[in-house]
Amino acid sequence: MTPENPPGFVVRTEAQKAAFDNGFRLERGITGGWLGFASTTVQGDIWIAGISKHGPWLLALEHTGVIAELTDLSRAVGVPSPGAAAFLLPTTTSLDAALNHVYRLASSLPDLPLRQFKARTMSLPQSTEAERLVIQRVGQDIFRAALIEYWGGRCPLSGVTDGRLLRASHIKPWAACETDAERLDVHNGLLLAAHLDAAFDAGLISFADDGTILFAATFSLADRTALAIDEGWTLPGITFDHQRYLAWHRCLHLAEPKR
Repeated sequence: MTPENPPGFVVRTEAQKAAFDNGFRLERGITGGWLGFASTTVQGDIWIAGISKHGPWLLALEHTGVIAELTDLSRAVGVPSPGAAAFLLPTTTSLDAALNHVYRLASSLPDLPLRQFKARTMSLPQSTEAERLVIQRVGQDIFRAALIEYWGGRCPLSGVTDGRLLRASHIKPWAACETDAERLDVHNGLLLAAHLDAAFDAGLISFADDGTILFAATFSLADRTALAIDEGWTLPGITFDHQRYLAWHRCLHLAEPKR
């Protein structure tokens, strides 16, 4: 499978539109048939190549944190690329969706929230409790924005998308974290509908390493039914980094969980 080299007018036009529409508006030129793009707001260059003007498409990335998250995309095995990994997308629509996902992940991985937090708080005083609360609010605002990007502005369980009903829930709470890196790590957070966030914070629900929802022994079936919490729910896209925080949450709250 060889990229069109040099890329024709249609391939160049479609690749540029897909990149620009999804936040990658800096053009990096052409390398071996791959059109390079970057963003002013997120880390990591991307490259797009077309096999023909009708597709399929190839997407190469250098951001290793993002690459690790894209487990649902097909790798372009054996295709030389300028990135650390390349993926095969059958249509322009799938290329556009993949770029949207890449941009959202790059907005929150691996340490962008932490760097934003340090930049915004480095000159703020932290000697009194009131001042430390201000610092915490700044961090929580950054954390929420990062989780909204990471989870696509949607509760992955209930499907709720109204921001007024969504909560950025730490898995390991802010006060229990040992470092700011833990506090601002998007893998230490879930974007949940308000009632699910309340149940999670109270330790009434948690999640197994595969994302399966777990219930505390004290969480009655009547209450679960009233809240429309489905026992078949599973959190999608759970990574190893999520698992270590979820293990902490289960250990604290669910001595005898119910599946």
